[in-house]
Amino acid sequence: DVDVEFDVASNPEFLKEGAAIKDFMSPDRIVVGTESQRARQIMDKLYKPFTLNHYRMIYTDIPSAEMIKYASNAMLATRISFMNEIANLCDLVGADVNMVRQGIGSDSRIGNKFLYPGCGYGGSCFPKDVKALIRTASDNGYVMSILQAVENVNNRQKSILFDKLCLVFDGDIKDKTIAVWGLAFKPETDDMREATSLVVIDKLLAAGCSVKVYDPIAMDECRRRIGNSVMYADNMYDAAEGADAILLITEWKEFRMPSWSRVRQIMKTPVIIDGRNIYDKNEMSENGFVYKHI
Repeated sequence: DVDVEFDVASNPEFLKEGAAIKDFMSPDRIVVGTESQRARQIMDKLYKPFTLNHYRMIYTDIPSAEMIKYASNAMLATRISFMNEIANLCDLVGADVNMVRQGIGSDSRIGNKFLYPGCGYGGSCFPKDVKALIRTASDNGYVMSILQAVENVNNRQKSILFDKLCLVFDGDIKDKTIAVWGLAFKPETDDMREATSLVVIDKLLAAGCSVKVYDPIAMDECRRRIGNSVMYADNMYDAAEGADAILLITEWKEFRMPSWSRVRQIMKTPVIIDGRNIYDKNEMSENGFVYKHI
């Protein structure tokens, strides 16, 4: 028999894909769940190089540390789904969601983080953690009504670009060629887990469209997931050539300022559907595009 003294600590990570090293080196907080004084001393020593200028350690019991992790991501997901609901209502009543966002975010009690409407969240964290909290609550005899709504809104939001495309063409999109700019669930990663692009591509193919896709780094991941059911472009202009519409799904930097005169010239029909609201509607109109956004 081996007699080794040990302690247990829960140390959840709060790292964003694409910025994990920066987040680790300069964390907002370091959460440690433990009821052992010895474990606390060890964790303090371990993280000392990262807390010399600002002591960021938060000590809790183990269940609370784990709840902090899940609740943090669930709160951010809630803000995203809430703003998507507001954006959809703004679209119906004629309000400008960007102006509304600025007005809301100016309230110090709310702040301006995670108030950007879009075509749904994805990735490995938000969907998983929202589902985990809903399931944990259910296992303990409680219904997380707000988080169920957050999940439902997000699932619906992933189809909004397809719905707007159908409206532009009065439902007649069979045999249309559609370009998809962006495949990853967010910029600076090739992660396509729970990505909006997968939902959109599936709907486009089911509707009889030809689909051309381009993403700076997620092309191999897309091939791995859906094979040759779509055409893979060499760049964003190659994707746009001959397209009846462009769907902007991931707000990569290289998509922010394309040559609109070139895009207009090579497209079959000048339709842009912006899933991340990164373009100016007046500029798009001046360049001769039919422009739809969230």
